[in-house]
Amino acid sequence: MGVRRPVPSGGVLVIKIGSSSLVQVEHGLDSVALERVVEHVAIAVSSGHPTVLVTSGAVAAGMPALGLSTRPTDLAGLQVAAAVGQGRLMGLYTAEFAKRGLVAGQVLLTRGVLADRTPYLNARMALQGMLDRGIVPVVNENDTVGVEELRVGDNDRLAALVSHLVSADLLVLLTDTPGLYSDDPSSPDAELMKELSSDDQRLDAIALLPGGQLGSGGVSSKVAAARMAAFSGIPTVVASSSEPQVVARICRGDPTGTWVSPNSRKLSARKLWIAFGLETQGRVTVDEGAVRAITQFKKSLLPVGVQNISGGFQAKEAVEVLNPEGRVIAKGISRIAAAECRDLTRSGQPTVELIHRDDLVVLVE
Repeated sequence: MGVRRPVPSGGVLVIKIGSSSLVQVEHGLDSVALERVVEHVAIAVSSGHPTVLVTSGAVAAGMPALGLSTRPTDLAGLQVAAAVGQGRLMGLYTAEFAKRGLVAGQVLLTRGVLADRTPYLNARMALQGMLDRGIVPVVNENDTVGVEELRVGDNDRLAALVSHLVSADLLVLLTDTPGLYSDDPSSPDAELMKELSSDDQRLDAIALLPGGQLGSGGVSSKVAAARMAAFSGIPTVVASSSEPQVVARICRGDPTGTWVSPNSRKLSARKLWIAFGLETQGRVTVDEGAVRAITQFKKSLLPVGVQNISGGFQAKEAVEVLNPEGRVIAKGISRIAAAECRDLTRSGQPTVELIHRDDLVVLVE
């Protein structure tokens, strides 16, 4: 496991703040909480750390103006709330950063920007240009025009992808708890996990804990984001947004929050998205020969190596690959549907690939 370390001089930060830390259920945006986040960012910038702020809160910020007390669940309702709330949210950020002598720039992203190379490079160039000029990019997902096929899904994962875009030195996920706990934080047996490796199986259990009501993420999305960042070689700290000087302390390497160490192996942005951004539609268990083929020899996965299939996945959908012991060792985009894979497995004729190696991400070292 990598040890907690300070952020090097000039190191880039990506700080993500969630809805649960920014929004009061019945009163919309919490201006005190927003000011506190801006202050965290301002201190980081003044300490020589160019910083990107990934913010939630657009949908929640629009809810009071629309007379809503609960987050919309339909696409049109989410789009309208985001359209109303995004301007309000950015206006507050602009004003608060200006009080501290900083210029904020709005950046709205969708999955298409991050999954295709040309818009990916354009987004990276824009973000880097802003950081080079001392501007604080304020990033959110474009919920107003986003449909399911284009959405990243939550801002924790978005922050991890942005960390990859800007080659960040640290991803900081600020939330309403002091870090990641072994159990529900309200449980007397819950233990704050101070340091974890990205492949620690305790993270799998943590990911099943319930999330909040104002955002689209939760504990599971923070675990996914930390693992995404780890495969970019970037450590993550999950910590409380209300803790005084929390970002400054994290930058010094103080033992605050939960530290998730990075991996030695790095993935491309596209493979990060396949591994952690796409919803799993099925699972296949493979034999030891297939395990060796895809992990050691970097081969494609063929139906002939499949022992069991679960889920009715279709072609071009995400599938997890399990070893004979039931551990997830890879994830990829299937080239065929589950029904065809079953037929080919029974026939023993691997006429097509189940998952091509270019669409396959090996998740074990």
